[in-house]
Amino acid sequence: MTDTTAFDWRSFLLRWSQEWADSLSDDETRGRDDEAAREARWLGFPPASEERIAAMEERLGRRMPPSYREFLKVTDGWRHAGGFVWLLAGTESVHWHENESGLADLFEEYLDEDADPEERQEAELWRRGLQLDVESDATYVLLDPDEVDEDGEWAVYTWASWRAAPPERLGNFLEFMRAMYREFHSLRSHRGKEQPEFVNDTTRELDDLVDSARLEALRGNWEGAVQQLDEATAYGRPRAVGLGDQIRRLLGQASGVSFDGLVTDPRYAAELLPSLVAEHAAHSYRDDSTLMFSLRGADEALVAQAYATLEQVRAGTYRYTATGPFGEAVEQARELARWGDTDGAWWKLAAALPLWEPLGPDHLAPLGWVADPVLGPLLTPERARQLLSTPRAGQVGDPPSPTDGLDASGMAWLAVPDAGNNRTSYRFVLVEGMDPQELAQRLADGHEHNHGNEDEHATVLESPMTLWEARRRSVRDQREFSSFDDKALMAVGRAGVGWSFAFDGQPAPFHPQRFISPAESASSGTRAVVVWSGLREPHREPFFHLSVARDGAEEYAFTYADGELRRSGEIPRLLEPDRFLGAAQADGPGVERSLLEAVAEEFGASLPRHAIVNGRLHTFTTRSWTRPPKSGETYAVIRLGWGDTPPVDEAGAREDGPGTR
Repeated sequence: MTDTTAFDWRSFLLRWSQEWADSLSDDETRGRDDEAAREARWLGFPPASEERIAAMEERLGRRMPPSYREFLKVTDGWRHAGGFVWLLAGTESVHWHENESGLADLFEEYLDEDADPEERQEAELWRRGLQLDVESDATYVLLDPDEVDEDGEWAVYTWASWRAAPPERLGNFLEFMRAMYREFHSLRSHRGKEQPEFVNDTTRELDDLVDSARLEALRGNWEGAVQQLDEATAYGRPRAVGLGDQIRRLLGQASGVSFDGLVTDPRYAAELLPSLVAEHAAHSYRDDSTLMFSLRGADEALVAQAYATLEQVRAGTYRYTATGPFGEAVEQARELARWGDTDGAWWKLAAALPLWEPLGPDHLAPLGWVADPVLGPLLTPERARQLLSTPRAGQVGDPPSPTDGLDASGMAWLAVPDAGNNRTSYRFVLVEGMDPQELAQRLADGHEHNHGNEDEHATVLESPMTLWEARRRSVRDQREFSSFDDKALMAVGRAGVGWSFAFDGQPAPFHPQRFISPAESASSGTRAVVVWSGLREPHREPFFHLSVARDGAEEYAFTYADGELRRSGEIPRLLEPDRFLGAAQADGPGVERSLLEAVAEEFGASLPRHAIVNGRLHTFTTRSWTRPPKSGETYAVIRLGWGDTPPVDEAGAREDGPGTR
């Protein structure tokens, strides 16, 4: 609750008037009334007496709200309320609108039978409102007598057709006038270069506030800094938007962020341009020329840098770098993240944040990394707040509490339906004591691999990308489709201490008669584990497979499919399938979760949820998970090609085995 009657209207309006008068250039065209106001340094009029106010209230049939009454006691009307209301009503000209504009009918036309009471009340405003605007740029100002607070204050609504927005509500007349004062400042601060610089006590106070906010942000008090910067932004102060946008971008508020006044400064381009173009690239419908709206005033070199960075972001090749100890932590974090250890990567970055070096005085935090395809997914809302709460750039403050890791140990999370409930089947391979690169090398499809390349791993593995991106690229590049083969597209990474994994979250249908576990081929000189689960498949019989091999030979395995359990070898007690898949119904997340917990405990491995679901990992295509077709088995092969296509041989034999096409 605000005591609007105690507000010092005269001091406020005098300051406004003097700043307006001082902001006018000598050659600016003015009417006689404005010239008189400039000479008097007063935008108002003589005060209204209590008798005039009482007569107005008698004419209108209502007592006026306290803040408007106090205003009238200082000036009976006002010139230039903001930039678009040229004359505000005093006691003689204020009147009930009574749909004088016809806007009630217009607003009611857009109401349907499902319109809520607030929408209907908004349309009725044009019949009941008290009109304050006398002369304006098609801008209406109405006091609402039906919306009165405990202090007797009426809400104020402003609306202009050219704004293409619903009426804006302010709590009372004092709030409205303060908003118009801020609008006046904002418009004066953004005048052309030929106009005199807009400088006065208010602007100096606000610029000091911006400096204070900058230091508060670097000390970790980002919430206080945001409040100060928002206030300065409302007055149009330079730097305030650019500083505030850095905080907003880290908090995930990418829309509308332009880093105004900073992004075109070459000092900050390396950090600000990547995050700016990443937001642009995220919307494929945007024409690239629209990027120039955020680059107004930039030189040719910086514009070229922006578009080059845009291409890198789209191609997934942008790589964030930084200087000093923080830059070293960035490289170490990338190496951890690209193999799935996103928690370790974040902790590495968080530990180095106090040593981060800004590119200039108005650089608040590392920003370019949000566009990095590997590092960007590390930043969750909780981690962004931790980053912003960390004192940095030589400033001192209380360190924040660290955020919890995103990846719980184990792999039971796979049994929990995801947000879209799409992950009902999946498969993965675990290999002990082996790097992810070598795991991929062992499982990779030989036809995809160029053995003449010295860097064999680079030939097998694609650049880090999401599984969705990898599938889209794989389908786009694929020229042959077989109804028999099952070549999996898998992401690879580290599965805890001593293990690597390959994961496929959208496997082909499971055919137990054709299935060949890759465990043996992956286990030469070590141990390999294969799991394929479909216990929650919506339109198929539930199934689950586990196989374990060592030194190229299977040790034990079991497969539950079509209601039957087949097993081989000596299965450890912890993995005994009868414990999970015996007499009980073997479907649903309960059984699945128990099986995954047992696998994790038996082998001490863990699958990183955040990296698999939200991160970007290296991917590769495996050899087929099905045996070669037998003589007489039929299947279809579709080949796509442009230009000369090799003919299919008459026998219909394939390179990898006999068959009929």
